[in-house]
Amino acid sequence: MLRTAHLGVCRVRRCRADCRNPMSDGHQRYWRSAEPKDAYEVVIVGAGGHGLATAYYLARNHGITDVCIVEKGWLGGGNVARNTTVIRSNYLWDASAAIYEFSLKLWEGLEDDLDWDLQFDQKGVLNILHHIGEVRNSNRRVEANHLQGVDAELLDAKQVKEFCPIINIAEDVRYPVIGGALQRRGGTARHDRIAWALATRASERGIDIVEHAEVTGFLRGEGGAVTGVETTRGAIRANKVALVAAGHTSVLASMVDLRLPLQSHPLQALVSALYEPVLNCVVMSNAVHVYVSQADKGEFVMGAGIDSYNGYAQRGSFHVIEHQMAAACELFPIFRHASLLRTWGGIVDTCPDASPIIDATPIPGLFLNCGWGTGGFKATPGSGWAFAETVATGVRSDLAAPYALERFITGALIDEHGAAGVAH
Repeated sequence: MLRTAHLGVCRVRRCRADCRNPMSDGHQRYWRSAEPKDAYEVVIVGAGGHGLATAYYLARNHGITDVCIVEKGWLGGGNVARNTTVIRSNYLWDASAAIYEFSLKLWEGLEDDLDWDLQFDQKGVLNILHHIGEVRNSNRRVEANHLQGVDAELLDAKQVKEFCPIINIAEDVRYPVIGGALQRRGGTARHDRIAWALATRASERGIDIVEHAEVTGFLRGEGGAVTGVETTRGAIRANKVALVAAGHTSVLASMVDLRLPLQSHPLQALVSALYEPVLNCVVMSNAVHVYVSQADKGEFVMGAGIDSYNGYAQRGSFHVIEHQMAAACELFPIFRHASLLRTWGGIVDTCPDASPIIDATPIPGLFLNCGWGTGGFKATPGSGWAFAETVATGVRSDLAAPYALERFITGALIDEHGAAGVAH
């Protein structure tokens, strides 16, 4: 039987003595609420995880601090606050493994770099295998990961049970568990803390963050070059404009007649009420289509696939929630005693090959970081690092080079549907 957690007791086993609490000294030390200037070197559209990371690394790695981040709502109110916080790097293709592993290594040092408790917990990410086809595909991916220098291992059903004791490995269920693929270095982090930390450290370096400034158009110069943005808080000129707006990127690009190979879909997740710790890792299942972890406060965080229709609402369809809860209860019978607390949705932008776009556009002055689909959170620091280099130098970084727009013309796609799937 699940036992309800007591809120008054600190149950975070990784908690530092001072928790690196930005409010611990009694003085607010978060980001400045800035008024936009007339012009900047770089304007970043989107104050989510990737936009904030881009700004931070522009300052940290390239000394570019004449930067303004414009956000149509509030900072961290989009996908960075509407995801399920999974971090891993066990992707199949070399280009994917390179950027996600680079990002994971950044995560491993990010708390020290930002001097902030991000509740980064490498508790392991376990993909459950239910049929021989999944075993063969996972064996291929595990061996590819070994060649790429990424940690990965295959488990049989008994080893899965030993690693995650509450999972059901009975043979008489709809999808019996016959094995698992494990990345022990994978895990989770606190999504709002990474947004707060990046925003604060970027702000301290002189970067302006302007909330409630929706982009309504673009300033154009000679030859059609983008020279700034029109916002609900006025026009802002810039030498470079970087779009990092997740599900709304294609909408913004259409304002300059740039058609992108993106589709936006609602992606739902949910949390339960608070319970004492029973789940010690992240568990994912493609066959029953659910993934779940238990947060530090005690709630079960669960998600599933995207809604099939295109949309821009931060909510989704009830049948998706029903399906993911049925799947979770099959894998974890103990969850039948849990109570649903709330659900939410994010807006994911997906490319045909389930891989992102990090590139300059054919329009001078305009840059893109988009198409992360359901896997953007884990890439937050690596994406920001690679995109900052691209924006700063005008040359694709080694990490970003495979994710150029031109791959949709040349056919050099990076098909990560198998490694992405439900495994957000």
